[in-house]
Amino acid sequence: MASSACCFPDIYDWIQNLPSITQWKTNSISISICSTSSYQSSLNLSVTKNNLQSPTLISFSLTADYSLPISLWASKPFKTNTKSTKLLEEDNISNLLTNFIEDVLKYGSNKNRCNPLLKFPKLDSISNFKDIFNLAFLTLSLLICIYEAPANLRAGCLNTLKNQLTGCQSRAASKLLMQHLGSNLEEQWIRSINLAITNWIAELQATRRTIKTPSPLFSYAISTYGLWKIHLYCPVIAMDIENSSNPSADERLLFSLNYHQLEGVIQFNYRVMIQEKWVNFMLSTDNIRCDVIRLVNETLMNERGVGIDEKHFPSRISLQLTPTLQTNIFSVSVSKSSENPTREIEVEKTIEGSFDPPNSFLGLKVSAGETMTMSMKPWKFEQSVYGYSTILNWFLHDSMDGREVFSSKPSKISLLNPKAWFKDRYSSAYRPFTRQGGVIFAGDEYGEKVWWKLDRAAVGKTMEWEIRGWIWLTYWPNKHRTFHNETRRLEFREILHLNIA
Repeated sequence: MASSACCFPDIYDWIQNLPSITQWKTNSISISICSTSSYQSSLNLSVTKNNLQSPTLISFSLTADYSLPISLWASKPFKTNTKSTKLLEEDNISNLLTNFIEDVLKYGSNKNRCNPLLKFPKLDSISNFKDIFNLAFLTLSLLICIYEAPANLRAGCLNTLKNQLTGCQSRAASKLLMQHLGSNLEEQWIRSINLAITNWIAELQATRRTIKTPSPLFSYAISTYGLWKIHLYCPVIAMDIENSSNPSADERLLFSLNYHQLEGVIQFNYRVMIQEKWVNFMLSTDNIRCDVIRLVNETLMNERGVGIDEKHFPSRISLQLTPTLQTNIFSVSVSKSSENPTREIEVEKTIEGSFDPPNSFLGLKVSAGETMTMSMKPWKFEQSVYGYSTILNWFLHDSMDGREVFSSKPSKISLLNPKAWFKDRYSSAYRPFTRQGGVIFAGDEYGEKVWWKLDRAAVGKTMEWEIRGWIWLTYWPNKHRTFHNETRRLEFREILHLNIA
């Protein structure tokens, strides 16, 4: 028994409508997930009786449908209830979803890390379970297709899966799934996906082909009482290149640079203060965290790359917050930017005297030197206003010459200087990053507040706010001897909501 669909099928509904095992006329039932343009092969989802162990046991599998089918993935076995009119009852459907999630996580590189116990809520406690189920299956299918499918099937099916995963329904389901998984499993889930996407993009680049990759950026926003929070993830290889000294750098260095992903968390605290004639809305920075995390283990990074010390680092972060409907806005006020660097002037004068041998003149050498040293924080914070939009900027500066890093290139002399600030940048005591290679801006240092004054008519309403962001990552050599340097940029956009109450 087989079926197919003109577009991507609803797998949850298909499974729910499968007949009881006692009504089967064949040993398996299958449905086409996607097919190649030539229609000579397809990726199928099949459910099969396990006759060798028990006639009530079934398992699901993804197969490449050729004249001799190739099995690409198989689920755990599930026991069916022969008295039920459905093939799978609610507990088994929930267990199948968990099976999808566990197998996605297995494609991550940190297999030696002790994973937290996966606990998923019961079926009756999850809203939009159907969308989450279909999203988890889609994600698993993408990874199976990248890693396991034959080449002539992979190219066509990946495009279909990409289009489905980047749709609005799938992105909404992704946000729900992340909330249910929790932050620790969320990071592992995204790293598994972005490792697969990185492999796919690297394969396309090796053949000099280009394609819009599936969800190169995954982000979502949470609006809750007193807190706005945005999560974002993007493989470095998928970020736009702003400038590069040598796009065709040696392969080992490119491997180290490409097999990382950007992980970011943006948190704002807010307060709504209702006055007699107006409303004050105050927003302050709680935490801005930005990390560049490797997607493969240290062993592979040393074998195929140039080690774990070569990677991009954050060099600029820019955020713009805008109320989308500005009818009830009176004004916006910002506080001061971070202080200007202090300059210290030192004047040093030395006198050198010497007596020369007879028959020569007495020489007295006098020299005066003036040196200037500049003391400044590596990161400078600035606020600005455009209309009713507030723009927050964090800039990294070269502590040697004070130039902004994201928009400048180091000289070759500085690249060879072992004492330059960007050498040993993850272990030096004066590093501008965490030891892991990221940055954290906390409210106590970079948390100057922003105020909007609103019309009191806004009380009782829900306002929509847009946050747009840009993050720049820069690579300057750390320990590896190379003149290669580049800067990449990522842009994201999310909608947040504010209840005026």
